[in-house]
Amino acid sequence: MIITLKDNNKVEFDGALTVKDAVKKISEGLYRAMLAAKVDGEIVPLDTVLSKDCSLTVLTFSDEEGREAYRHTASHVLAQAVLNIYPTAKLAIGPAIANGFYYDFEFKSPIYKEDLEKIEWEMQRIIKADFPVVRKTMMRADAEKLLKKLKQPYKLELLRDIPEGEEISFYQQGNFIDLCCGPHLASTGKIKAFKLTSLTGAYWRGNEKNKMLTRIYGTAFDKKADLEEYLKKLEEAAARDHNKLGRELNIFMTDENIGQGLPLLMPKGAKIMQILQRFVEDEEERRGYLLTKTPIMSKNNLFITSGHWEHYKDKMFVLGDEDDDDEVLCLRPMTCPFQFTIYKNGLKSYRDLPIRYSETSTLFRKEASGEMHGLIRIRQFTLSDAHIICTAEQLEEEFAGAVDLINYIAKCLGLENEISFRFSRWDSKDADKYIGTAEQWEAAERVMKNILTDLGIVHKEAIGEAAFYGPKLDVQACNVHGKEDTLFTVQVDFALAKRFDMYYIDENGEKVNPIIVHRSSIGCYERTLAMLIEKYAGALPLWMSAEQVRVLSLTDRTVGETKAAVAELKKQGIRAQTDVRGEKIGKKIREAQLDKVPYMLIIGDKEAETGTVSVRHRAAGDLGSMTLFDFIQKVNAEILEKAK
Repeated sequence: MIITLKDNNKVEFDGALTVKDAVKKISEGLYRAMLAAKVDGEIVPLDTVLSKDCSLTVLTFSDEEGREAYRHTASHVLAQAVLNIYPTAKLAIGPAIANGFYYDFEFKSPIYKEDLEKIEWEMQRIIKADFPVVRKTMMRADAEKLLKKLKQPYKLELLRDIPEGEEISFYQQGNFIDLCCGPHLASTGKIKAFKLTSLTGAYWRGNEKNKMLTRIYGTAFDKKADLEEYLKKLEEAAARDHNKLGRELNIFMTDENIGQGLPLLMPKGAKIMQILQRFVEDEEERRGYLLTKTPIMSKNNLFITSGHWEHYKDKMFVLGDEDDDDEVLCLRPMTCPFQFTIYKNGLKSYRDLPIRYSETSTLFRKEASGEMHGLIRIRQFTLSDAHIICTAEQLEEEFAGAVDLINYIAKCLGLENEISFRFSRWDSKDADKYIGTAEQWEAAERVMKNILTDLGIVHKEAIGEAAFYGPKLDVQACNVHGKEDTLFTVQVDFALAKRFDMYYIDENGEKVNPIIVHRSSIGCYERTLAMLIEKYAGALPLWMSAEQVRVLSLTDRTVGETKAAVAELKKQGIRAQTDVRGEKIGKKIREAQLDKVPYMLIIGDKEAETGTVSVRHRAAGDLGSMTLFDFIQKVNAEILEKAK
């Protein structure tokens, strides 16, 4: 029997061996580092018998699949510990995730964050016991009988979802057994360092109509030092969390009488939004976009035509009873059908294309209450929406222009190193989610793939993440907690022009359906604002700060000069405020720094006499004295450069 290792080395053995024994014979050091293994490309239990020539890959913690097996096993240790302490708890699901793992439970009585410590102690005991993790397969009837005996209704529901003929596997460690497809480590003792990090609510299967379960999050590493470093980063992330910091800085608030997912932008937040909106709209105008302003609602006929009614209705707010003969109105989830209607107003020639419509639009989506978070996922939001209507020959140039605009905006925001690209494709196994045929989708994706290749855009692919009408390029970024969200998108649409009977007259006098590029330049303003608050820990760059300068009077004698300085700053287009309270200057400076104001100007008797101001920067500290004119020149130059 010949085993080919990952580095293409070949080792020959006589007789059958398990994966574990084979790796041990090849290299004791390699065996000690092994968490899982792939045989001929498939992850298998370590006790799998090798009886024929095969290719073997050893997975360690440095491999994504190795980390997944490690953390998946940690989630089972968590579930075992919970059942040991709370025998009546019901198990739901417990996967490995990007930075750790979680497990969902139904508890007879609520548990609290303080209870995590005793669960950790029990997990330590299970790890120390070093229980072998054994994979077992069962017939469906036997699996159902076992889960009924264990009184695990959620696992029974999952069992019924497994297609007929597919293997049903369980993993057992000590007295704990769980329905699971794996993979897992060889034993619980291989887990070296872990920590339970939080506790929250989660609907069963993510559906708010289902029961609310308790989700326990944790993380696990193969080295204690790495765990400690990660926990330190978590603390820093908590301090930067926009949901906390944005409220402390009076950027936004929420109110239970208004409802979830409906944040209130306070004066500071509204000003930041206005700055960003003016910046984006001015840049779009420079690039040839035409501004539109369309209604926030429409009869549902519009969305029946677009396909949203069929494919997106559960995310829409519908006004009125659908069974009535009266018209049914909907709050718009996107702007595209409205701008398509504008395009149809008047005959278009190929000479008129491309046409680029843009709009800062208020949109509404019926997000589940369990999915909403701060400004990142909300029910009413503001989108920098645009649609480019072009010929097939113009598509690549227009697509490149949309990506160039996104890159420019990201650079100005200081996010250019935070973003990555994802080619979001359709899922042929779930074709009902989409409009069009398989042939049309394959053709659309082939065109988009060629464009991405021609433009040299490095990207990953995601099956099932396409819009229902076409593939898209998603520009992704992670929040401080490591969760990835989409900031900007560019979507190629080969379908909706035909549904809306949009056409242009080509050079031969024939009617031709155009191609549509859907794009956003700053994405959802609220989500982007959340990312900016977290990136800069609330200390936004000067050009986008709601308050750029605060002028502080040192004594009551300089109140007049302080107010005059602010008046001049405002005249020069600089956002400034006074602080002429009868407080000590140290307190005024501390409060300005806590409010993340970029510059503080202090005017005392000396400054009033010499016609100067004492300048402080929130990070650099004392910058010395200068004339107000020189300071204005300095600030305007920094704003012009959009310095970070």
